[in-house]
Amino acid sequence: MSALFEPYALREVTIPNRVWMPPMCQYSAEPTGPAAGVPRDWHFAHYAARATGGTGLIIVEATAVSPEGRISPYDLGIWNDTQAEAFRRITGFLKSQGTVPAIQLAHAGRKASTDQPWKGGAPLGAEELGWRPVAPSAVAFADQHPVPHELSADQIQEVVRQFADAARRALAAGFEIAEIHGAHGYLINEFLSPHSNHRTDAYGGSYENRVRFALEVVDAVRAVWPEDKPLFFRISATDWLEDAGWTADDTVRFAAELHAHGVDLLDVSTGGNAPGASIPTGPGYQVPFATRVKAESPLAVAAVGLITDVEQAEKIVANGEADAVLLGRELLRNPSWARHAARELGGQVHVPDQYHRSV
Repeated sequence: MSALFEPYALREVTIPNRVWMPPMCQYSAEPTGPAAGVPRDWHFAHYAARATGGTGLIIVEATAVSPEGRISPYDLGIWNDTQAEAFRRITGFLKSQGTVPAIQLAHAGRKASTDQPWKGGAPLGAEELGWRPVAPSAVAFADQHPVPHELSADQIQEVVRQFADAARRALAAGFEIAEIHGAHGYLINEFLSPHSNHRTDAYGGSYENRVRFALEVVDAVRAVWPEDKPLFFRISATDWLEDAGWTADDTVRFAAELHAHGVDLLDVSTGGNAPGASIPTGPGYQVPFATRVKAESPLAVAAVGLITDVEQAEKIVANGEADAVLLGRELLRNPSWARHAARELGGQVHVPDQYHRSV
């Protein structure tokens, strides 16, 4: 029996296998008007292809809880009911293929208001559909980025409410799992790390203060997310800075707190908060961080980061290094990776009737 193709249950949701798709922004929504942030045909085709390919769980890309929370004007959003209703076409199809639909709820913080990556990804001004980003502190992400507006305590509470409202809409849209985006230098990660959080009030300074916002968001989302449905949290386990940053030790400590606040699984990535950080990339380079969290905390974990090979993915799960693997670029290259892996490992995976000749 292949470990990669064993079902995985969290609360009352059973995911048919351990081959999962992480959130990967498509930057393909309308930027303005009544259709702003609404999933389009591109999004449907993109996610549907991976579902028919046998992927057990698909986490829809970073979806903004407010207009100013978008990474780019072209990001998906879930700050209004029109957006939520449009997602039902996607969640309904994913479920019809046996795939569990999840969504990542996100706020980009000081890394917001940038162009599409294939156009360079530079910060956009107001004359270019852009806006002034917000952050825990008035500290720019990089030299070419604008200095963000420092959120007041009241504005922080408004963002917390936006996450809760987004979770309510995600439930109405048919999602079975919600993931809070606390990684890659976006707003929650900015609060967690002393590299980006220079506040001197109750949301800055000590570790306890820096995690306060994240835990308030978790509590607000968990309060509206049903008890029978799992809640994930994505984290950058390290800023890859020798000092003055978020560390792997912080992540292990925080994992226990997230578990106590109702989080079920930690989606473990790294980096993104310091543009000059030196990151030693290579096959599975982030897996050891997930493995450590799994060994030293009560949380389940999913591993991500240059996981491409079938045997590599099987080993990670079979050896207990992680409970599941998230394949990003590999699923962009090969939407049917899960079906091919099942054939190689002797596992079982859903195959649409229309594709029976491919078995």
